[in-house]
Amino acid sequence: MAATAATAEVLGSLMTRIAAGERDALKQLYDATSAKLFGVCLRILSDREECEDVLQDVYVTIWRRADRYDGARASVMTWLSTIARNRAIDRLRARGPMAYAEQVDDLEIADGAESAESLLSAADDRNRLHGCLSELDERTEKVIRTAFFEGVTYEALAQRMEAPLGTVKSWIRRGLAKLKGCLQS
Repeated sequence: MAATAATAEVLGSLMTRIAAGERDALKQLYDATSAKLFGVCLRILSDREECEDVLQDVYVTIWRRADRYDGARASVMTWLSTIARNRAIDRLRARGPMAYAEQVDDLEIADGAESAESLLSAADDRNRLHGCLSELDERTEKVIRTAFFEGVTYEALAQRMEAPLGTVKSWIRRGLAKLKGCLQS
């Protein structure tokens, strides 16, 4: 099954079959989504070998937790991308407090589908979210985008910004509170 042919309905069906223990369904899900999830991991870790290890862990997690997927809460790609993002960030944090995720701006993984960032932000109304982000001051918008869209840890972000960790956390906390207010209005 090609990634471009994997509709939300097909992916949902595969998740149901995986939850029932069908190994072939996991293989089909892997074929349909692995390039996208690899891109999510690579964006955060910037290391292909490390991404391969994380991706294997992601699919083991999917196999073990497929029964916990709730289609009413998120699309399959959002759920899978969140698992991949969290596993990659866990790996990044395991490097230590001075971990620094380099930008991978020139790397493109062509699969004919939307980018991973687009899929992640599709869970919310993308235009509204970006509109609310643009209402934040430039520094706050930058730290929130870097932390949540690039997956950079707070420690690495504090190092990049040359600011104390507590200060960076405060910027993010206040910025998220403003975003919540904007999105709820």
